[in-house]
Amino acid sequence: MKSGPLVLIVDDNATNIDLLVNTLKDEYRLGIAKKGAAALEYAVKYRPDLILLDIMMPEMDGYEVCSRLKADPGTASIPFIFITAKSETEDKTRAFAMGAVDYITKPFHAAEVKARVQTHIALEEMKSRLQDQNFELEQVVQQKTLELKEMLEASIHSMALMAEIRDPYTAGHQQRVARLACAIATKMGLTERITEGIHIAGILHDVGKIRVPVSILNRTGKILNAEMEVIKIHPQIGFELLKNIPFPWPCAQMVFQHHERLDGSGYPLGIHGDEMLLESRILAVADVAEATSSFRPYRPAQGMDAALAELKKHRGIYYDPDAVDACVELLESGAFTFDFSQKDTAPFLCVASPETINSSFPTQRYK
Repeated sequence: MKSGPLVLIVDDNATNIDLLVNTLKDEYRLGIAKKGAAALEYAVKYRPDLILLDIMMPEMDGYEVCSRLKADPGTASIPFIFITAKSETEDKTRAFAMGAVDYITKPFHAAEVKARVQTHIALEEMKSRLQDQNFELEQVVQQKTLELKEMLEASIHSMALMAEIRDPYTAGHQQRVARLACAIATKMGLTERITEGIHIAGILHDVGKIRVPVSILNRTGKILNAEMEVIKIHPQIGFELLKNIPFPWPCAQMVFQHHERLDGSGYPLGIHGDEMLLESRILAVADVAEATSSFRPYRPAQGMDAALAELKKHRGIYYDPDAVDACVELLESGAFTFDFSQKDTAPFLCVASPETINSSFPTQRYK
């Protein structure tokens, strides 16, 4: 069987068909249709690489054939050349407006037809190769992006573990805060992209404790004022560690601000209200909920009731009211729960699904 590009000749004149067949038969596979309806049927069935289309035909003219080809997604991309006795400028203009790649007037020269067919077949082959190359490139980019993301996740998790190894009493705290912050952000209607940034910052929010002496981190009993001042440097240390990493989110700033409060009473910057990133305000609420409810060396676990009471008491004073409302609803409804029975080491996984989170809470959308 002959190989090569398939060209469909559509013409109701037998003489024209013979001339075109003799011109092209040595280099191309050829299909023939003498009516518009037959041309449409052939195009759908065989998907020719190029169509040579007469305009003046009975029952269905070339313009109608062209219109129907373009309307069908399966044939819309097939290039076609009008080859016709109509030579007026307005006919040519209409043809090109309908998507023709070329326009040849009768009587035609065989060499001209052959040259133009060769040109457009070559262009389509180049386009096809380019599309294949683009697809292959996209596959490579996707694979490399996945690899980079996996490397980023592993690096972030390792950084978080560095801090937690020095503070075994709170192991899993950063991951639990990250998961709750993720759930709050989803409840509030933030985009998946913003939520991912919050989750990364949550995992790293206490990485600055690597500079806090172990004797203070693991100290039992009441923390002294001087020791508390040392602990308060950890958001700034975290910022310094993260600020030069080119995250696509302001992770360093989120970590810097996670102990700030709306009324300016937080640390280390003492900023107010909207001076805090929304992401930081969400992280602050999640941090308070987890820390208050769980065990610390200097006090026993206070439980979830105490955490919820703290959030409700200072809603709109210390803590963002929308973030508090979302957090309280998640925890009171059971849509989100902390698992304190084991160390949580999965870096990018939310406990509650978006469907569960959004099922009973009126969301507020943020851009």
